[in-house]
Amino acid sequence: QVPLVESGGGSVQAGGSLRLTCVVSGYTYGSTCMGWFRQAPGKEHEKVAYISTEHGITEYGDSVKGRFTISQDNAKNTVYLQMNSLKPEDTALYTCVAGDWGDGICFPKAGVWGQGTQVTVSS
Repeated sequence: QVPLVESGGGSVQAGGSLRLTCVVSGYTYGSTCMGWFRQAPGKEHEKVAYISTEHGITEYGDSVKGRFTISQDNAKNTVYLQMNSLKPEDTALYTCVAGDWGDGICFPKAGVWGQGTQVTVSS
């Protein structure tokens, strides 16, 4: 069973917005943070945004700061990623992860992630 389930991806024009949703559907082995990373074809994985599930502290990748916002609803075991002012370079498969929070950083746990949701931004 996939522990995290993403939704909300799709196709949008540059400048548009999308909201991704990640629901915890399985065991996350005591994870204390959740977030998103992305991977575009031919590129390495890139950190997008993370949030400490206990304290609500957030961190963002440099390329999305000021445009993306991560939030959580602990009662619903759900994390959201609001993406505004989207650019063609934001096109990627976005994957939700869970991990361990330490020193202001989220360290993803191996295997505790979803299957991803595709975001495509056209110019």
